[in-house]
Amino acid sequence: MVLVPAVEDGRVGIELTGEEIELLRAGVGRWSGPTQLTDGFAAAMGFSGVPDSREQRQRIESLLREGSALLPIDWARALVATELAFVSDAVGDGVEWGTITGIRDEEAIRTLRSVQRKLARVTRSLIRSGLGVRPGA
Repeated sequence: MVLVPAVEDGRVGIELTGEEIELLRAGVGRWSGPTQLTDGFAAAMGFSGVPDSREQRQRIESLLREGSALLPIDWARALVATELAFVSDAVGDGVEWGTITGIRDEEAIRTLRSVQRKLARVTRSLIRSGLGVRPGA
């Protein structure tokens, strides 16, 4: 794994495979369709609310597509969005993930575990400090 500070604004480049990028893009993208966020889940993902999540989702998806570096909070947002969309049948795609995204569950879990390992150093420090807390609380 390569962690390279890409630019002076704090963005971090992480070497991901094409499958890993595809998985994150699928996970982030799921929240713009039938899978709808509540303000609570938006806050858990590090957004100030649903409108902010829509705007930021488009930006994060675009950066992932370009292979660009992301801010640590954006890596965390992409990861949590993907985890919820893939695994949760209550708020995400759950058992329908493979049908909706075209990524089979076996491939998705293997790829997700790889992404989690690569992002751990960047995202762990954000738990309860920008991620999982309601802004201003």
